[in-house]
Amino acid sequence: MNAPRTRVQRRPVHGVLLLDKPLGWSSNDVLQKVKWLLRAEKAGHTGTLDPLASGVLPLCFGAATKFSQLQLEADKTYETIVRLGVTTSTADAEGEVLQTRPVQCTLGQVVEVLDRFMGPIAQVPPMHSALKKDGKALYEYAREGQTVERAARHIVIHELEMLDVQLEGDEPFLHLKVCCSKGTYIRTLGEDIGEALGCGGHLKMLRRIGTGGIGVERCVKLADLEAMPEDKRMQHVHPVETLLNKHTTVTLDSENAGRFLSGLRRRGDWPDADAVAVFGEEPRALLGVGHVTGGELVPDRLLSPIEIQQILGNSPRVERGTLETTL
Repeated sequence: MNAPRTRVQRRPVHGVLLLDKPLGWSSNDVLQKVKWLLRAEKAGHTGTLDPLASGVLPLCFGAATKFSQLQLEADKTYETIVRLGVTTSTADAEGEVLQTRPVQCTLGQVVEVLDRFMGPIAQVPPMHSALKKDGKALYEYAREGQTVERAARHIVIHELEMLDVQLEGDEPFLHLKVCCSKGTYIRTLGEDIGEALGCGGHLKMLRRIGTGGIGVERCVKLADLEAMPEDKRMQHVHPVETLLNKHTTVTLDSENAGRFLSGLRRRGDWPDADAVAVFGEEPRALLGVGHVTGGELVPDRLLSPIEIQQILGNSPRVERGTLETTL
């Protein structure tokens, strides 16, 4: 007879854990694993990474889930290897081989093609994606052997750097660094570059090395996190304001902080700003985010008083987060 399972005692955890997602795991699987390791009550991630991909995946807990959309909207940076000469059904190494073609392009042609993919471009989303058509995910159609029409989406490739290249031998490839806007499918980019070179291609490797100003060097590996004592794991939970590193800041005295937390607008000599992180002065604590227009501070998203009390009651974290500009 199996021993009864021990029930995990959940607790409020507020902050962001910067994970270096391992290969082979879905984003939701690692989220649930880390949520269990931290015994957190509430968790969410900031956009998915395919199981084939590794790298930066900020995981949000408690009050931080209110601001996860900011990372969904942020620019991303990737390293990828495009295997030239072979196309697959999924545009990556997990798909079935559809076609093999010789690689006959020159280095000069590669540079020319990469230049064509710089800046604003239109990209048709892949069939193997979670985008929905008529209420059904595209990958569900793909699994049924169907291809449906998809509208092209406008994206921006800010940087497309060739780190390494091999055009001869058994496995010709391009090793690229890509900095891009939200909504970019690197699999599709690799496939489209291969087609433009006349040989086709698919992704052999994909690693996200940055998102919204957060680099992979700040991330912890899942295996390392699992091996730590529980108190050490909590030291890797960064404060909620880590997600607000592009916001300007306003600090309010206790009276105005209380009114702001009640959803009331405050007046001051602040310049206009679209994205503001608002803090209480004593004790210093994040209250929420808002915007300033015409000298008026308008609340947009607030922490609850209970969340603020729980955050202040926790042990000191790894860092307090640095906000770039002060109003």
